[in-house]
Amino acid sequence: MSEALRQLGQNLLLPGVKGLPLQQATRQDAIGGLGLHVLDGTLSYPVAVLRESTLAHNIAWMRDFVERAGALLAPHGKTTMSPQLFQAQLDAGAWAITLATIPQLRIAHRFGVRRVLLANQPVAIADIESLAALLRDDPGFEAWVLVDSSAGARRLADVMRRLAPQRRLPVLVELGAEGGRTGVRGLDAARVLAREVAASPALRLAGIEGYEGLWVGADRDSDLARVRGLLAEMVELTRRCDDEGLFDGEEILISAGGSAYFDFVADAFATVGATTRPLRRVLRSGCYLTSDHGFYHGLQQEMRTRHDASFRHGLQPALEVWAAVQSRPEPGLALLTLGKRDASYDIDLPKPLCWHRPGEPAPSPMRDARIAKMNDQHAYLELPHDHPLQVGDLVATGISHPCTTFDKWQVLLTVDDGYRVTGAINTFF
Repeated sequence: MSEALRQLGQNLLLPGVKGLPLQQATRQDAIGGLGLHVLDGTLSYPVAVLRESTLAHNIAWMRDFVERAGALLAPHGKTTMSPQLFQAQLDAGAWAITLATIPQLRIAHRFGVRRVLLANQPVAIADIESLAALLRDDPGFEAWVLVDSSAGARRLADVMRRLAPQRRLPVLVELGAEGGRTGVRGLDAARVLAREVAASPALRLAGIEGYEGLWVGADRDSDLARVRGLLAEMVELTRRCDDEGLFDGEEILISAGGSAYFDFVADAFATVGATTRPLRRVLRSGCYLTSDHGFYHGLQQEMRTRHDASFRHGLQPALEVWAAVQSRPEPGLALLTLGKRDASYDIDLPKPLCWHRPGEPAPSPMRDARIAKMNDQHAYLELPHDHPLQVGDLVATGISHPCTTFDKWQVLLTVDDGYRVTGAINTFF
């Protein structure tokens, strides 16, 4: 554990930290000893909580999955941007942490991450200079980046040659698909770019990369066909580049990432066959850590139908946002202290899970209710007219898409299975 990570526990949390009922400065590592409890109504609601047992289950399940697949895990850190969660994933055997931007990479480095896969092509000169300086000044730090154009490769090479001439930057050629996001379109163009990278004195071709998680629509057969098509092209591109002797270094990386189709990725990468140097099959799923109650829950249900019993007790939702009932202005409506500043709404609105009246034994399931809309600080909960929910009661919500809930919280609380607060983690967005 890095000194910077240890120091997080000594942070002084001041009154005003969202979710915490602090009235004086409190060390973060003391939070678990304050006797706080989500269900007793004494927190400041809304509050985002992570169920520790579910986090541990998801980490162990994904570790076992990649081991069975003969792959490595470089979980996407942009999901949580939490150094404590990065460390938990690394402690469980993650090979690296994936990140999306140079500022994110810098944060990971600050908190002791020693190996990073940047799943993006850096283009701003200031960002490339920052990366080059870091690689120059910290010889033990490893970073791989993507490239999908000659222009991008030249920008990387020019800066590396100027600032870090002693290190060749390992680059993965990104293969894309028509109508998709970034990535070279087509095998022929990708091979041309791979040759350019291989010929550069400042870069070295380290592998092939792609992102298969874009296709999640109503036409599932079409989506899955596109996913399989991209993965098959990545496998073929890897073989062709290896046949040409373009890869440089002790190993070859092939990497794809997402939490929607990591089973397809593992299956496809197993077909690469023999290569001239060891092949590292790297999966970059990030949302597996907490899963959710919406978007990824549905995709993982699909995944369960494709597999045996090992998937039956797979990834589970670990992240919840609890709110208080602020108003019951109409018989079929409750206003919750939860809004767009607190929970994701880019894919689906939060899902009511259960409700609780402080002082009663246990939460009750929330049936026949839905959040119809949200403002910045309010959620409109529609429910049966005769529902007993009243002002001051608590409502637990599940989210859809963890990434855009984590970024709304600088501090999230960890809880045990009885919702006792055990500690806190930080995010850096």
